[in-house]
Amino acid sequence: MMKKQLSLLLFALMAILVLVACTDTMEVEKIPQGDEKETNVAKESPIQNGMKEITYLGNTYSVPEKVERIVIAGTMEAMEDATALNIEPVGAITVAGEFPEIFKSAMGKAESIGEKQQPNFEKILELQPDVILGTTKFPDEVVQKLEEISTTILVSHISSNWQDNLMLMAQLGDKEEEAKALLALYGKDLQSAKTTLKEEFENDTVMTLRIRGGQMYVYPEDVFFNPSLYNELGLEVPEVVQKAKTQEAISIEQLAQVNPDVLFIQVQQSGNQENEQAYETLKKNPIIQNITAFKNEHVYINIVDSLLEGGTVFSKIEFLKALQHDVLKK
Repeated sequence: MMKKQLSLLLFALMAILVLVACTDTMEVEKIPQGDEKETNVAKESPIQNGMKEITYLGNTYSVPEKVERIVIAGTMEAMEDATALNIEPVGAITVAGEFPEIFKSAMGKAESIGEKQQPNFEKILELQPDVILGTTKFPDEVVQKLEEISTTILVSHISSNWQDNLMLMAQLGDKEEEAKALLALYGKDLQSAKTTLKEEFENDTVMTLRIRGGQMYVYPEDVFFNPSLYNELGLEVPEVVQKAKTQEAISIEQLAQVNPDVLFIQVQQSGNQENEQAYETLKKNPIIQNITAFKNEHVYINIVDSLLEGGTVFSKIEFLKALQHDVLKK
C-alpha cells in the first residue's frame, strides 16, 4: 500500500512539473522573437524611422527623409543656392524688411525670419523647421539658440566651398540631378570663355572691391568673386589680396598704391543711400581719379546684383555672363 501511495505521489509531482514547463513555454511565445528584435532596432537606430543622414564638409547631420520646412538664417549663400535650384524655404532672411528682388521668385510664400545678422528666434520656432541653414559667420551664442530649435547646419561663406554648398541644398531639396546639371553647364561655359577672358586681362592687375557701410573692402583669395578671377580664370593675385585674412577695409591711399588696371566694384544696395553716396564721393577724389582703372574707364560697377556673394553657382554663372557682356562686349 505504501509503495502504491509513493508511486501516485511521484506521478503527481511529475505532472505538476510538466504543467509548469508548458506554462513557461506559453509565456515566452506571447512575444514573438521577431517583434522583440524590431523594437530594439527602433531604439538603437531612430535614423531609420523617417530620417536620413547627410554629410557636409566632414560633418554628419540627421534630417527628415523628406525635408519640407527649410529656414534660411544669416546665409546669403543659401539664398542664392535656393534660387538656383528653385527651392522654396518656409522662412528666410530679408534686407530692409523685404526679400531682395533677385530672390523673390524662389522665396514664394516664405516668411521673413529677420535680417542677415539679426535672426528672429521666436519666428523661427513658430515655423517649426526641419532644418535651419545658418552661416559660419554666426557667433556661438546665436548658433546655440538655433540648435535648440532644430538641426542647424552652418553654411560656409568661403567661396571655395561653393560646390559643397550647392550639393547640400540639393540634398535637402531632393534636387541633386538639377545641381549636377548646373555644375556641368557652368564648367562648359567657363571653358568656352576662359581663354578669351584671360587674354583680355593679360598683364593687368585685376581686383574686386565691395563698398558697404560707406567703406571699401578687399577680400582674401578664396572669398567673394576672387576665386572666379584668380583660381578659375588664372589671373595674377594682387599682393593686397594675398595678404587679406578676412574682409578688410582698404583706404584710398592703399588702393592707389596697388594701382589696379581693372576694378570690379559692388556698391551694396541695402535699403538706404549710404553706399551709393560713398561711391559718388570716392570717385571725385583726386587720388582715385589717378588710378589706372579710373583713368582708362575700366571700372565696372555692379555688373551683377550688388547682394550676390560671389561664391555660389548662381553668382558664378551671373558673373561669367556679365564679364562676357560688359568686358568682352559679347
